[in-house]
Amino acid sequence: MDALRRLDDFQQQHHWVGMPLGVVYKFADDQGLYLAALIAYYGFFSLFPLLLLLVSALTTLLQSDPSLREQVLDSALRNFPVLGRQLEENIHSFHSNGFALAVGVVGSLYGGLGVAQAIQHALNRVWAVPRHARPNPLLSRVRGFFFIGLLAVGLIATTGLSVLASSADAFGLLAGRGPRSGTILAVIMLNAVLLVLTVRILTRRKVGTRCLLLPALGAACAWQALQWGGAYYVSHFLSGASATYGFFGVVLGLLTWLYLAAFIFVVSVEAAAVGAHRLWPRSLLTPFTDNVRLSHADRLAYWSYAAAESFKGFEKVTVEFHGMPFAGAHQDDASGWDGDGGGGPRTGG
Repeated sequence: MDALRRLDDFQQQHHWVGMPLGVVYKFADDQGLYLAALIAYYGFFSLFPLLLLLVSALTTLLQSDPSLREQVLDSALRNFPVLGRQLEENIHSFHSNGFALAVGVVGSLYGGLGVAQAIQHALNRVWAVPRHARPNPLLSRVRGFFFIGLLAVGLIATTGLSVLASSADAFGLLAGRGPRSGTILAVIMLNAVLLVLTVRILTRRKVGTRCLLLPALGAACAWQALQWGGAYYVSHFLSGASATYGFFGVVLGLLTWLYLAAFIFVVSVEAAAVGAHRLWPRSLLTPFTDNVRLSHADRLAYWSYAAAESFKGFEKVTVEFHGMPFAGAHQDDASGWDGDGGGGPRTGG
């Protein structure tokens, strides 16, 4: 126990240990693995119709210039290495007249709202938004349309960067690795901006931009690595595979890729929430036993979880901690959290 106490004291006194541990504990408290699985589940059903809509629209708009169409499609679908390759190889099977395209637009947009709803739920859970303050079903879907529009803008922007880089390379304007690295850096920065905007749009709470910048940049770097990993998986494991194995490989690879992407997203948002509300340092043994001295961050986190479950605006939630094994019992408030769930946590002897 003395060793555990010294280890606990060490991590609480050192930011580089206490901060990551606080992120891990909040991720566990929010059931982050389940939130990521929920996003991946709805993303699996939303991604294909949205990409199908993209392919159909580009096929229709660029049918007069086949070479440009292939270049744009290749650059756009490169962002989705597992499923994008399958759509690209079967591009000849997508043809749409005006009516079919209109129906496809409506159906695909509605289907894409599933992942937007899942992301909203995750964000409101992470930022401890009280249930009564969360958007109603109609307003949440309106926010979802904004999110889909944001994805479309981001995909167009990243596709444009890739097309420009490919065109410049074809004409010999990109010599060496420096300019290519610059293109990759620009894409990473763009993805970080998209993540910040996603959190700002879909979270039913005022979230500061400053607390999102570093986690968003880290998530964008991880996202880029995930894209490279997906491309490696396709080229080394699916290339030349049999039809049956290839089908299951695509499904399992896509689910894994979506889950890892959702995991990166949830972890980055958890890190932003921990930093914004100073939910660290946490007591080392908090998840494992009640016989523990809760830190201020522990009490603030537990109060926010309880306050977030209030269903009505006139429902006030007060959290009290009694009989905690620590010296110097004192009154705590929730000044570090800008929630609206009622009174802050109270500690009693």
